[in-house]
Amino acid sequence: QVQLVESGGGLVQAGGSLRLSCAASGSILNINAMGWYRQAPGKQRELVAVIISGGSTNYADFVKGRFTISRDNAKSTVALQMNSLKPEDTAVYYCNALITSTTRARANYWGKGTLVTVSP
Repeated sequence: QVQLVESGGGLVQAGGSLRLSCAASGSILNINAMGWYRQAPGKQRELVAVIISGGSTNYADFVKGRFTISRDNAKSTVALQMNSLKPEDTAVYYCNALITSTTRARANYWGKGTLVTVSP
């Protein structure tokens, strides 16, 4: 069974930085893509950033220049470095991965989320 576990959320002042990490575990054969989504109270979940196995990245316009996504294929981890945080970045951040495992063809997996709170 595949699991995604996030860490690194917390409370930070506007202008500060946080680093989120996510580790995938289980009977993984291949991870096609890993990324981060977020969901603020009363809003829909939205894409923040994604990185595919070849290293290409895609960012939402609202984080370009502030956030950086990185991946360690050997460790099956993905990280999100968040700089110049704004109060509007406050949300639950979810790790997402497209994974092929020994028991399941390519499927989408989600972590349980980690809360990021940015105070004014």
